[in-house]
Amino acid sequence: MKLPYWPALLCAALFSASVLAQETVRERADWARHFDAFDARGTMVVEDARGEVPATLVFDARRAAQRYSPASTFKIPHTLFALDAGVLRDEFQVFAWDGAVGGIPAHNRDQRLRSAMAASVVWVYRQLAGAIGEDGARRYLAALDYGNGASADVAGDYWLDGKLAISAHEQVAFLKRLYRNELPFRVAHQRLVKDVTIVEAGRDWILRAKTGWDGRIGWWVGWVERPEGPVFFALNIDTPERVADLPKREAIARAVLRSLEALPE
Repeated sequence: MKLPYWPALLCAALFSASVLAQETVRERADWARHFDAFDARGTMVVEDARGEVPATLVFDARRAAQRYSPASTFKIPHTLFALDAGVLRDEFQVFAWDGAVGGIPAHNRDQRLRSAMAASVVWVYRQLAGAIGEDGARRYLAALDYGNGASADVAGDYWLDGKLAISAHEQVAFLKRLYRNELPFRVAHQRLVKDVTIVEAGRDWILRAKTGWDGRIGWWVGWVERPEGPVFFALNIDTPERVADLPKREAIARAVLRSLEALPE
């Protein structure tokens, strides 16, 4: 009989609900200085889970709820689709470069998963998308509940110039599920994706993140793992100067994370 365990489970559930109800959401208008320092317009959402009660911090709450193309931040769920479909076997699979020279030198060579993720190699993910197929992509997006994905057009590079869109708040919600291995994919696949998104690490912290850019909007999303808990973040900015604006994504987000002592100085 398992009935004696139900009171404990009920108490745990009520405690979790109580914590969620107490979660604080604060507008951080003072973060404008970080955006102003780089002459950038955008938003940033941070969920700081280092305390007993998570705190959600937001700069420009209206924009944080607005959906934009995920661009290459979609490589995170896209990799999970490919692994589940079996068109990507593991991190060692080689994708042969066809010799077509593009404007980004790091793209002009054979690729593996780790290099394709780090350099945002679009041609690799076009291959994966073709192998997954449009019907497969629709099924995965519907199962994942990613942004507006349940009704998205998945023809072509749908994560770049299609109808697929996601907000900064939704990016953070997705990343939290990945961090907890709660997505509808094998835990081993989720762990592999988390491994290939490591940007840097210190003695007691790990930064996992992914950039994105669709030509108009630049993203940087991810989280910092620390012993006391994770700090999730999603930033997007306008990029009127195109490539010249791209370094601002990480620069602004890092400044905010350092101000929160999530990243070291």
